[in-house]
Amino acid sequence: MSAIEAKLAELGVTLPDMGAAPQAKGNYLPFVTVGEMVYVSGQISQNDDGLVTGVLGDDFSIEQGVEAAKLCAIALLTQLKIACDGDIDRLVRVVKLTGFVNSTPDFIQQPQVINGASDFLVAALGDKGRHARAAVSAASLPLGVAVEIEAIFQIR
Repeated sequence: MSAIEAKLAELGVTLPDMGAAPQAKGNYLPFVTVGEMVYVSGQISQNDDGLVTGVLGDDFSIEQGVEAAKLCAIALLTQLKIACDGDIDRLVRVVKLTGFVNSTPDFIQQPQVINGASDFLVAALGDKGRHARAAVSAASLPLGVAVEIEAIFQIR
């Protein structure tokens, strides 16, 4: 088990098998590697029960949004593991996250929601998990999900 996966296990998280990772639902790739950079397409909030849907500021609480963002971060790490041919310890650092929150026009706590991903990545990766970030509102997201996050990683 890799050092990163051991730390994830301490946090109660096991990355899905590489064959079980979410697949692209259109004419795009789940990730693209250019040199030492891995660009991971937006990962939507979903768990073993299916899609995590909701609208922040309406039928979905900030706590639920934080958990949805954490689920996106786990999916991002899964795609990263695949990009690294199974050796996620090739990670040098998380460079940037862009988080989209399905929210009402008057909802202004997008940063607190995306903290669910940011805090999880720092807990799992330490300083490698610290990153630049954007957290923005979206009038709707694919399939009605609560959160979608894309990422840029540096690997060796």
